Amino acid sequence: MTRREALLAPLPALAAQTKRRPVRLGGPIYLKAEDPAELAREHRRLGYGAAYCPRVNVRETERIRAIEAAFRAENVVLAEVGVWVNLMDRDPAKRSENLAKVTEGLALADAVGARCCVDIAGSFHEKVWYGPHPKNFTKEFFDAAVENARKIIDAVKPKRAKFAYEMMGWCLPHDADSYLALLRAIDRSGFGVHVDVCNGINSPQRFYDNAAFARELFTKLGRWVVSCHAKDLAWLPEMNVHFVEVIPGRGEIDYRGQLAAIAALPNDAPLMLEHLKTAEEYAEGAEYIRKVGAGAGVAFL
Repeated sequence: MTRREALLAPLPALAAQTKRRPVRLGGPIYLKAEDPAELAREHRRLGYGAAYCPRVNVRETERIRAIEAAFRAENVVLAEVGVWVNLMDRDPAKRSENLAKVTEGLALADAVGARCCVDIAGSFHEKVWYGPHPKNFTKEFFDAAVENARKIIDAVKPKRAKFAYEMMGWCLPHDADSYLALLRAIDRSGFGVHVDVCNGINSPQRFYDNAAFARELFTKLGRWVVSCHAKDLAWLPEMNVHFVEVIPGRGEIDYRGQLAAIAALPNDAPLMLEHLKTAEEYAEGAEYIRKVGAGAGVAFL
């Protein structure tokens, strides 16, 4: 079966799979250190089986090797290299610069053994690089996202890491079907899927039925998922819809189904906490996710 045939083939239901692997939970750490071994040990001390890639330049060959060796020794995988720039910037020079940054990020992810390099597809917003814009759902945006991903992947030709777009609620990809459309159009083995359930919740219906939304994401996209983000959402009562990110456990996101789905994925995809303010908040979020996982029969590495 060719890759294109696989992308068009019927999708298996993860819920029907009984085999589960332990979930690798990870998040930022607050240890002020540069030594890769110290950083890796701190992740393990916190009970993390995954990590964001430590600070390193793609040209620092020896440090890259040291990071990969240190984290492997602690059985902590490097989940992702995040490069947060606007690949749709209206300024051609800036857009070209941003494309080069993400290309370098993918090269770094491949060199250090990270699961992926991730960025959002971008935005046509004139001032906010990730902002909402009516043209973020157009064919122009879709075609540009396809072209950018192909350019990045073809320049690096990664052997280990994938390039992925993080989901957003106000640009593509924003749900399972729009991500599938990108997978099929990009048609590169170096393109993977990054799942952020909270980022795709852009309506009251999805907020209240977030378990079904997550189930659809993992059922349709599971075979390509390389990394995930862990957050929670609460709804602030106002005269219009206002969701706000909160510590996992303080909002309405159903983690029981998510954790079971991640544990059933064919790939060892990490789940990474993000956007919290203190070490204590991350500890609270991690404790909640582990507690929910235990109740769902999910183990953690």
